[in-house]
Amino acid sequence: MAGLDLSGTTALVTGGYSGLGLETTRALAAAGARVVVPARRPEIARGALQDVKGCEVVAMDLADLGSVRAAAVQIGERLDRLDFLMAVAGVMATPERRVGPGWEGQLATNHFGHFVLTSGLYPLLAATEGARVVVNSSAGHTLTDIRWHDPHFRTGYDKWLAYGQAKTANVLFAVHLDALGRDDGVRAFALHPGKIITGLQREMSSEEQMDRGWVDEHGNVIGAGFKTPSQGAATGLWAATSPLLGGLGGLYLEDCDVARVSAPEEPMDDGGVRDYAIAPEAAARLWELSLAATGAPPLP
Repeated sequence: MAGLDLSGTTALVTGGYSGLGLETTRALAAAGARVVVPARRPEIARGALQDVKGCEVVAMDLADLGSVRAAAVQIGERLDRLDFLMAVAGVMATPERRVGPGWEGQLATNHFGHFVLTSGLYPLLAATEGARVVVNSSAGHTLTDIRWHDPHFRTGYDKWLAYGQAKTANVLFAVHLDALGRDDGVRAFALHPGKIITGLQREMSSEEQMDRGWVDEHGNVIGAGFKTPSQGAATGLWAATSPLLGGLGGLYLEDCDVARVSAPEEPMDDGGVRDYAIAPEAAARLWELSLAATGAPPLP
């Protein structure tokens, strides 16, 4: 971001008041962008962002599609353009939760919420030359493809498979959004930010994080290859602003580069993206499933 002038641009950052989202908001605002932060806890968000100039908060809960639609309307009334939509917010490895009409909570929050928000704000993106949508996925997508036979885990819940499916959905969402949006100049990217300890782990016990070798008994990060939140925000900021990605889209990124396709047997920590997560046919199928589930309007 060094030397980058984003004056006159507008960005939206979900989860923009904690962890990677806060670092993303700070960096965009420091470069001169106007930043809108939808927040499930608006007062906490305003407190976290009180020293960030050019930033405003809108109430929104990704798990409540009525709230998402209302926020999109409110944002549409405030803005006439949207240069960057940064889908950073998310949940991970949560206990089983049902939202809406019984949807699995991680898929609903991480994917359906951003799907409906982006659909509602699409006219602002299309009105902006060179708009980009950046979706935070994870290496966790390697855990599973979309469970087409049982996406909501009606036959038994597994918190890690549910997380992996939601992260695969994030990648597929970016792939098909890019296919639909490119004629309007709207390009989309998904990414793995790296391994970072943030509020994302709030549903995991200290013992579980210690057992995985992520932290010690005092909560200090000891896991190999872990990044700071600022380092973790870098790939998303690069995806949004780098001229190297001009004319490109539908890609999965990591470490400020385009990721390679990884083989099914490769360990998650070796990086790369599974081919099922970037398959155009699967992306179109998930898009239709999402339209049917959420009632979001097709993109104009």
